[in-house]
Amino acid sequence: MILLADSGSTKVHWCLVTASGQSTDVFTDGINPLFQTCDAMRNSISNQLLPQIASLLWAGRLTHVFFYGAGCTPEKKVFVQRALEGIFKKAEVHVESDMLGAARGLLGRNAGVACILGTGSGSCYYNGECIEWAVPSLGYILGDEGSAAVLGKRLVGDLLKNQLEPNPDSSLKGRNEKNLKEMFFTEYETSMADIIEKVYRQPFPNRFLAKLSKFCADHIEDKRIHDLVYDHFVQFIRRNLVQYKTSSPVGFVGSIAYYYRPILEEAMRAEGMVMGTVLKDPIEGLKEYHKDAIIPTTE
Repeated sequence: MILLADSGSTKVHWCLVTASGQSTDVFTDGINPLFQTCDAMRNSISNQLLPQIASLLWAGRLTHVFFYGAGCTPEKKVFVQRALEGIFKKAEVHVESDMLGAARGLLGRNAGVACILGTGSGSCYYNGECIEWAVPSLGYILGDEGSAAVLGKRLVGDLLKNQLEPNPDSSLKGRNEKNLKEMFFTEYETSMADIIEKVYRQPFPNRFLAKLSKFCADHIEDKRIHDLVYDHFVQFIRRNLVQYKTSSPVGFVGSIAYYYRPILEEAMRAEGMVMGTVLKDPIEGLKEYHKDAIIPTTE
């Protein structure tokens, strides 16, 4: 058996695959070595993952773990590897970046440009085996254009600074524009003080901001929200994708790309780029990529 993992900052999608081709998907909280210690990651795996898969391990010995995760830079991935090796002592553990997982899931062994638009964002040129080069994502403070965290950050910033107020001339056109700021506070049962507290004083502010971005999906029919999301994608394209100078279709994985696909396609088309495959996550592609590692065992 092999265990695959696609980890973002919000959640991990684990997939246990047996030699017969049967697979089981489970989910836990996100694992990110940029924000968590080795012990915290080990505890998360022990407390959340193992209870879900313990009854499935009768099907054979777990031989390989392939973990692709946010924050798994060359310097940081060793801590994730230690956490996994401490739990799966007999398995061969491989830890790589979520960007490489996205590229392998989207492109297999073909070359091309792959992107992640989830809680965070990223992009790369993949040569069919490894990432040849990538525009740095820089995280949700300095970069991560196109991500849920930055979309949530921009939404909240615009709402609190009154940038999405109803058009004072809308009545002249027979429109009844809603007060988005009031709706936001009501729907999320929050306040400016609460938002400041969670962003600046509590852990994982990127997760918090990413959750707030759902307001955009719920109100996408409002032109103000549509335009905000559209510009969000344009910034990702202009600050990242244009540097790859590709005329080939660009592939995407991640919830933001998946759920906002029509607006993403609109922005790509306007910027002269071609949309490729869009996946909610790369697990299905990774199952195909790693199928040769699935070896029948009797232990």
